[in-house]
Amino acid sequence: MGDEYEPTERHVHPLESLARGAVLVAPTAVVEPGAVLGPGVRIGHFSVISAGAVIGPGTVVENHVTIAGDVRIGARNRIFPNCVIGAEPQDVSYRGSPTRVVIGDDNVIREGVTINRATEKEDGETVVGNGNFLMACCHVAHDCRIGDHVIIANGTLLGGHVRVHSHASLSGAVAVHHWATIGGWSFVAGVSRVLHDIPPFMLCEGMPARPRCVNVVALRRGGFTADAIAAVTEAHRLVYRAKVGLASAREILQSQGMLVPPVMELLDFLTHQHEGRHGRARERRRAA
Repeated sequence: MGDEYEPTERHVHPLESLARGAVLVAPTAVVEPGAVLGPGVRIGHFSVISAGAVIGPGTVVENHVTIAGDVRIGARNRIFPNCVIGAEPQDVSYRGSPTRVVIGDDNVIREGVTINRATEKEDGETVVGNGNFLMACCHVAHDCRIGDHVIIANGTLLGGHVRVHSHASLSGAVAVHHWATIGGWSFVAGVSRVLHDIPPFMLCEGMPARPRCVNVVALRRGGFTADAIAAVTEAHRLVYRAKVGLASAREILQSQGMLVPPVMELLDFLTHQHEGRHGRARERRRAA
């Protein structure tokens, strides 16, 4: 992705295009002058690509996709029909300021996903990282930032300014309150209502969603050692079962030799959450 990709002529014989890795654009698609398409990009029927779009090599945009405004898309993504990426934020305070959507590499964005561009309230970017899987009819609101290797199942809704850390998984029909944070390696069960930050490594569910246990399956698949998983499990017990408090839990875990990096990450996350407002650490930034 970048300025080195030159716009390619639309009317090229398909076999010739494939032979030289050129762009393939369906005759019914609209690619506005100024759009930058990398080698091997494919644009399907009835898709509309705005003048501000930059699409990296090997990305496939299926039929009936709309890419609006300033959208930067990396390499080898696949965007399925009826997605709308880069439309104006659904925020009544938005006044047309120049903001964008930035999408990394190797993402799968299934049918009907909407990703809105940012407002001017933070960094001016809605960001989706690398290797993510967004299933059908998900909504990624303005100013959200999604890390890498995140799975978001069908119909899940992220409110504005949400953060989803890498390797998190959200099941179907989850609603995430704006300014909430989803910690890494966590799992949110289907039809949950996320009003508060979701700590890393936890399996959470409910209305509102609460940590129920450690997401052991994901940690094992992710290569965490048995000792690390045991330490996180003990941290969960101390904080959520024994309810000894964060300071006491830290002291106990240190005395047991369990203050390993994942446990420190969990305790630091909870400390920031408690310093925030309404169970959301990032509410401090909103208030500022």
